Amino acid sequence: MKAPYFLGIDIGTQGSRVVLIDVEGNMVGSSEETFPLSNQSREEQSPEGWWQSCLRSLTILFTEVKKNIDLKNITAVSVTSTSGTVIPIDADHIPLHNAIMYSDKRSSEAGALCKEMALRYHPDGYTGFNASSGLSKMVWFVQTYSDKTKKIARWIHAADYITGMLSGQWGITDYTNALKSGYDLRNETWPAYLYEHLPLKKEWLPEVVPSGTPIGIISSSLAKEFGLSQNMQVVAGMTDGCASQIASGAVNPGEWNTTIGTTLVVKGVTTKEIKDPQGRLYNHRHPEGFWMPGGASNTGADWVTKEFNDHVSEMEEQALKLIPTRYMAYPLQQEGERFPFIAPQARGFCPDHLSPAEKFAAYMEGVAYIERYAFEMIEKLSGEKVTAVFTAGGGSKNSTWLTIRSNVLNLPIYKMKYVTGAVGAAILAASKTYFKSITEATRALTCIEKEVQPKKDLAGKYEKGYQKFIKILQEKGFIK
Repeated sequence: MKAPYFLGIDIGTQGSRVVLIDVEGNMVGSSEETFPLSNQSREEQSPEGWWQSCLRSLTILFTEVKKNIDLKNITAVSVTSTSGTVIPIDADHIPLHNAIMYSDKRSSEAGALCKEMALRYHPDGYTGFNASSGLSKMVWFVQTYSDKTKKIARWIHAADYITGMLSGQWGITDYTNALKSGYDLRNETWPAYLYEHLPLKKEWLPEVVPSGTPIGIISSSLAKEFGLSQNMQVVAGMTDGCASQIASGAVNPGEWNTTIGTTLVVKGVTTKEIKDPQGRLYNHRHPEGFWMPGGASNTGADWVTKEFNDHVSEMEEQALKLIPTRYMAYPLQQEGERFPFIAPQARGFCPDHLSPAEKFAAYMEGVAYIERYAFEMIEKLSGEKVTAVFTAGGGSKNSTWLTIRSNVLNLPIYKMKYVTGAVGAAILAASKTYFKSITEATRALTCIEKEVQPKKDLAGKYEKGYQKFIKILQEKGFIK
């Protein structure tokens, strides 16, 4: 392992994870802890509980790795966490309430109010507010807890809390966390309607800096407790989705990351902000000033666990012998689609009487067709080409699926060795402390585990399949 080292911390809905990587991107060590998931924890979680979990994980990690490395060579740390989760804190930086989670639906009416005010008073800014937005939760809290509201000194995000505990620096957040709290990324300001037409105060809103910006050093007590350098830097964090995108390697214009988990999520880099009249895409701000558009489908790999959980390896092997199939299937498991097209009436479809392997193969092809339609829509709106696709999520472990996707897209697909939010945070920690930029850091600290290139014959066959699939979507009225 080669010094220096970079620490990444990920506080998720279901657990905390810490990782340490070296200057060549090798994994030095990691530790994680699981949180019990319940209906209550989907609404609120304890920030202090996160911090104690983080400390336990760091203790385990440092105890293990200090056998082989000098902990004083850990140069920097960054934190990633869920987008849209917010916490009100008092003047002593103590939470006045549990963290209000992004998945808390109690703020749906407040979300409608936020969207109405944004459209009325700031129509050129970001207007896609709903129950999962941080802004909606702030407004809901003020409406619900008037007694606690009097004591608010600042609103912070989940990652900001851990960053504050690490460094003692409070009231600073980053581009990606600020987006769902109403920050105008285009003009780099908090719009006046937030405190003139919503029940918020201007002084509650944090300073916003590019992700990866050094904002302080590790607290002296933590440095002493763990044997760390007192000059170890703490940098502004990033939302978990954006951090995973960095870990995937997609950081340059034209590069996109597709994560296939329960849903299919695409995130990429463009030189200009993408304006989508239908609201299918949102735009984060790249640390270097580019844009990071993204969107999430209701279609993904949830069908794999529902129908094939005990036979995935067997199905993957059999499906490889069947592709390309002549079957048109769309494995939507719920009512309605939100990306890459909005169709509340959308329903999944699949031919009857297919064998399990045929259905498995057809479903993989259907998801690949949806992914291609997403990229074609993105290219049309942006005027910029998609040049390469980096991949993550459970679906990226399926070699047959990678082959299908590469040939449907007619693009190379790259899978990195370590694709987690915590690794993305570690790369972010290195980006402006040891390296000059996130682009340079990602180039140095990511390692391609698998590369899949399209083959002319197979890509040609899938071109015909894709056109047939699109025709079916049009006939069903899902797209025009």
